[in-house]
Amino acid sequence: MRLSQYFLPTLKENPSEAQIVSHRLMLRAGMIRQSSAGIYSWLPLGFRVLANIQRIVEAEQDAIGCQQMLMPTIQPADLWRESDRYDAYGPEMLRIKDRHERDMLYGPTNEEQITDIFRATVKSYRDLPKLLYHVQWKFRDEVRPRFGIMRGREFLMKDAYSFDLDYAGARMSYNKMFVCYLRTFEKLGLKAIPMAADTGPIGGDLSHEFLILAETGESQVFCHRRLLDFKLPETTPTDAKGLQALVDQWTSVYAASDDKHDPVKGNALGTDLVTARGIEVGHIFYFGTKYSKPMKAMVSGPEGGEVTPEMGSYGIGVSRLAGAIIEASHDDAGIIWPESVTPFRVGLINLKSGDSECDAACEDIYRALAGRGVTVLHDDRDQRAGVKFADMDLIGLPWQVVVGPRGVKSGVVEIKNRRSGERQELNRESALARVAGG
Repeated sequence: MRLSQYFLPTLKENPSEAQIVSHRLMLRAGMIRQSSAGIYSWLPLGFRVLANIQRIVEAEQDAIGCQQMLMPTIQPADLWRESDRYDAYGPEMLRIKDRHERDMLYGPTNEEQITDIFRATVKSYRDLPKLLYHVQWKFRDEVRPRFGIMRGREFLMKDAYSFDLDYAGARMSYNKMFVCYLRTFEKLGLKAIPMAADTGPIGGDLSHEFLILAETGESQVFCHRRLLDFKLPETTPTDAKGLQALVDQWTSVYAASDDKHDPVKGNALGTDLVTARGIEVGHIFYFGTKYSKPMKAMVSGPEGGEVTPEMGSYGIGVSRLAGAIIEASHDDAGIIWPESVTPFRVGLINLKSGDSECDAACEDIYRALAGRGVTVLHDDRDQRAGVKFADMDLIGLPWQVVVGPRGVKSGVVEIKNRRSGERQELNRESALARVAGG
């Protein structure tokens, strides 16, 4: 993509309304623009990041046998009345009426909708277990939306739902998703820490939230130092015992956010206690028959009679992750994208656009990288070098390739690693191999 043609409305100054790093940098880097309080348009650069995050989340859901579908944003209120949540959910839920005066709502979550689909189609224990998910826009009418996409009213969410015959099956589904979340955040370049959590309006009696450490996090986090060094095995166990052992490893040491912190337990850890800020990026729940029972979602059991399936739900804030990654990965100059989610892998900077030799060298590099499947943002604008360098650092692409008249004459180009800041002058082929991952 040529930057002279790309829609990238960057800003030089920090917007006055932005209070945290991710909000400032997303606005300055031309990723988002506010439509109304807590609601944002995703511009091309931001949308590419969002799509990359979604792709990784979906791949990890698919890997554990969770099947993708798509449910509507608007739901009938009658489903929520069946579960007794319509009046209990609170003013965060946007309630509306259609032209026939039927009560509807803009879905903040989908437990009722998925239970309705399940009860209409699944009739036998032989069809269990089921893991289903979708990625859909949600709306929660926050009383004070702030921090950009980190606490907005409209957001993109991956929510999954499990249906099992009994508690043992439901716990295995929960554990599969627990490990899947750890692997998902790892693929996104993040270190997530699972912590026991309150169930809130979702309900149930077993819940974990996943937080990443960031200086500007919304929650205070307390955890054992060992958690920061835990690694996932290359392959995930597929049996119930192996999964439980892996979950037990990650939950056997102390970890709590401020609302569940026990100062006595924390102080007992001494120097092993890590105190930091954290951002919630995922939340999982086991809630048994909270929805299946009142909504009469039953299946025939193995011994005859009817059984009410056990359920769980599992959310990841896809759009929130874009901001969370920035909070965890930036410097004074701008964003530093992990390679897995970056909108482009390489920023190609022509220091003297209009110079025939520089233009030809850049075109050659651009075509060569594209031929290797490398995404490139080519800064071919007629701008000063300082502006180009500042914009590339701001948008945070992992690699910069700098082509100037001096280098062209001597047969070298400069490459810069955005994360380390390391610069090297290499010949064309060596530079291409390095930035392409070869």
